[in-house]
Amino acid sequence: MSQTNLRQTSASQTNVSNSKALHPPFRIIDLIRKKRDGGTLSVAEIEYIVDAYTRGDIPDYQVSAWLMAVVLRGMTREELAALTHAMLYSGEVLDLSLLPAPKVDKHSTGGVGDKTSLVLAPVVAAGGLYVPMISGRGLGHTGGTLDKLESIPGFRVGLTVDEFHRVLKACGASMIGQTDKIAPADRKLYALRDATGTVESPNLICASIMSKKLAEGADVLVLDVKTGSGAFM
Repeated sequence: MSQTNLRQTSASQTNVSNSKALHPPFRIIDLIRKKRDGGTLSVAEIEYIVDAYTRGDIPDYQVSAWLMAVVLRGMTREELAALTHAMLYSGEVLDLSLLPAPKVDKHSTGGVGDKTSLVLAPVVAAGGLYVPMISGRGLGHTGGTLDKLESIPGFRVGLTVDEFHRVLKACGASMIGQTDKIAPADRKLYALRDATGTVESPNLICASIMSKKLAEGADVLVLDVKTGSGAFM
């Protein structure tokens, strides 16, 4: 593609983005009220919330209000599917099909003393499988896998997509966090939920987990569902 075409394409994408910001298809205040009053959001409305917030077109305080409405009112299965889908495609979806063995992963819903990934990932990789793991940070009262790993001097979890591929191919396992390329919507919503008391929602937990797990290109996923007084559910 020529430089002229590249500039034209870039300008076109910028114009589309600016048009969405200036002429949004919905008003976020209406969607907050709708969910607050127990209504069901459409796929288009949920996609708008996720896309606009990821772009920075909706402020934290309004999305915080929407998240609290979801915590209090819940979501239908259709809303949950739409939220997961929108968060998944907010960034890249990795293709790991060229790796010669199955790609497997595990994720926990969170709880006190959650350290399973630190042991399980290298054990599974040593068995000849690949473990592409996009993990989380501390959420609520639970310590995050990434926070634990970063206590190791020099350990980096902010890898690029290329670095993630290289490490995975070299040693069979790689643990990273959400990035501006992979599940960026979850990256923003995850941090906002932690700061606004909107962690304990099965719907938001499921959408967060599944969006980043589907984005990482795993063939198999094992869910570690914590229950009891030390967990979120």
